[in-house]
Amino acid sequence: MSDEQERGKPQASHADPTHRSSLIAHRSADASLIAHRSLGVAHINAERGFSGGEVQVFLLMEGLAQRGHRNLLICPPGSEAAAEAARRGIDTALVKMRGDADAPAVWRIAAAVRAAGVDLLHLHTWRASWLGGWAARLARRPAVVTRRMDRPVKPGWETRQIYLRGSRRTAAIAPAIAAQLAAGGVPRERLVVIPSAVDPARITPRHPRSAVRAGLGAADGELVLLTLASLVRRKGIDVLLDALAALGARGQRPHAWIAGGGPEGAALQAQASALGLDRQLRWLGVRADGADLLAAADVFVMPSRAEGLGVAALEAMAAGCPVVASDVGGLGDAVRQAGGGVLVPPGDAVALADALATLLHEPALRARLAAAGPAGIAAGFSADSMVAAYEQLYAEVLAEEPR
Repeated sequence: MSDEQERGKPQASHADPTHRSSLIAHRSADASLIAHRSLGVAHINAERGFSGGEVQVFLLMEGLAQRGHRNLLICPPGSEAAAEAARRGIDTALVKMRGDADAPAVWRIAAAVRAAGVDLLHLHTWRASWLGGWAARLARRPAVVTRRMDRPVKPGWETRQIYLRGSRRTAAIAPAIAAQLAAGGVPRERLVVIPSAVDPARITPRHPRSAVRAGLGAADGELVLLTLASLVRRKGIDVLLDALAALGARGQRPHAWIAGGGPEGAALQAQASALGLDRQLRWLGVRADGADLLAAADVFVMPSRAEGLGVAALEAMAAGCPVVASDVGGLGDAVRQAGGGVLVPPGDAVALADALATLLHEPALRARLAAAGPAGIAAGFSADSMVAAYEQLYAEVLAEEPR
């Protein structure tokens, strides 16, 4: 039927329930068909570093490839994601993304998308969502966005461009993130919650627990607290240091390992020295052996002031390491759902010290939380579930596209 004939047909009223049911049935059938064919997905990631969000992007791409789909990663040259993609043999298009007003980047992303013949774009960071949304419109491809950050979304033109004009759907990694998007003006029907997942390879230790502990100066009977985080204010490491000082005033001085790097490293080390924590504290820097550290620790601490979900806490619970975390964003939801930890108010060093003191004093509680964590993570945060949810989301979006 021609476009002219189609436009000349009498249109059924949207109030007609039979017509609406027919539309829903057709879309459902289309989505089912699309879900069972190979798709091409361009993943846009604008970050130069490699943190929890990038872990999720690569976990998703690997899962999609195992299901027969084709991935293209579009990222900046010289980025850690580009290097990791080269190591894993993932198709990559390198595009400089210098800022939010980088019009040439939009054209280059669109050109890469058209050249690769992908079906849709998946936008993984804020800048990627901004630039990629314009590129999707230019390339005439639908796009979906993943929102990972626990920050308020301001109503306005930028929000409308990213979440309404530049994309068809937004996947929030936690209910709290979805609520922020809705408060910022994103319609609920455009939102879906797809939690991040745990990569089993990242929690499989390579060295014995006793060897790792001995190498870091902890004897078998001594208790060890562990934090894996970027050294930025949002992660609340300063709160942890104050809590450790409060524990010391009570006569409790567990070993504390802090792994990670960032701009606040020098200031945090100065704070630790001023609090008299140098003898019990180890600054480990950026480490590639997170699984070994988790297996060697007794309690994992995540005192974030804001957190989209907190993949490091998910990994700790999956590894059977009890967690003490701030009740913020999706982090609080995840700990409650998995059942492998306890929660404290963000920014409250006294509450954090109290919770740590309880776990340090009660080995039975630690054992109970350690046993609950892996099962809880497997039930709600598996990679297979995340990949299947995104596969279904892609199919639904493509089923809505004009034929």
